[in-house]
Amino acid sequence: MRIVSLLPSATEIVYALGLGDHLYGVSHGCDFPPEAKEKPVVVRSRIEPEGSTSGEIDAAVREYASSGAPIYQIDLKALSQAQPDLILTQGLCEVCAVPAEQVTEAIEGLSTNPQVVSLDPHSLNDLFDDILKVGEATNTTEKAQTLISSFERRRDEVAATAAIAVTRPRVACLEWLDPLLVAGHWVPEMVEVAGGENCFGEKGQPSFKIEWQQVMETRPEVVIAMPCGFDVRKGIAEVHLLTEKEGWESLPAAVNERLFVVDGGAYFSRSGPRLVDGLEMIAEILHPELFSGMVPQGGASRIYGQLFKVS
Repeated sequence: MRIVSLLPSATEIVYALGLGDHLYGVSHGCDFPPEAKEKPVVVRSRIEPEGSTSGEIDAAVREYASSGAPIYQIDLKALSQAQPDLILTQGLCEVCAVPAEQVTEAIEGLSTNPQVVSLDPHSLNDLFDDILKVGEATNTTEKAQTLISSFERRRDEVAATAAIAVTRPRVACLEWLDPLLVAGHWVPEMVEVAGGENCFGEKGQPSFKIEWQQVMETRPEVVIAMPCGFDVRKGIAEVHLLTEKEGWESLPAAVNERLFVVDGGAYFSRSGPRLVDGLEMIAEILHPELFSGMVPQGGASRIYGQLFKVS
């Protein structure tokens, strides 16, 4: 079977199912596992995030949205050369990856008639369903079920341990810093499972914009900055957008030095297998007395003196 994955989370699922050798095309953002970066790139973004600030990226996205021009460009020649039997795409977010409608138009010119599977998760269970969906499409159902069982066990272990915590801190998870966006979809669920009280958003609902005054009124005890697509280093470079805001120093999260920057691109905004790592990461951030050693190298940093080493 020849597979083309047009979003990083799907690429991670493909590799987790042992199908890396069947992957003949990826998107520009498919960087994990490292072997994925050696695959032919069939779709690229017209926005270059490297060296751009949150505000600059947001402005570029709004400009494309107002003009009606697509953010992503599919390399039709590369797609044709891949000769895919299966294309993995998404319909969740037109900013994060090429939308399914654009993929449908692109395959009309192919000599083959590939199966198109769209992954559109809003919760951890939806992620597990997507893994099974890919497993069924690639005749690896048994392996997919085994993988799902291991993830469910890890989730349940976090929930059981967090349930004995004596406190449930109020947590604000911010998906973007300029403008401020609240992390949605699966993130509120992750906070709840990890033993926290989510300040903004509801489980399964999209991310949305908030004003700084709303943060001040909610008075979070923990703030986790998880800019979409950013690693820890890039997130740290922009965290001043929070700490320089009027009133920041009076928030409980600031007073108690509980501001964290995490690798949003790897563990939170990407709806792949590493969401379970992200869940464990939140658990250690919220309840270090119950969880230890859960954060992967380079996965998170505490701003006031590094709690977790950034590699």
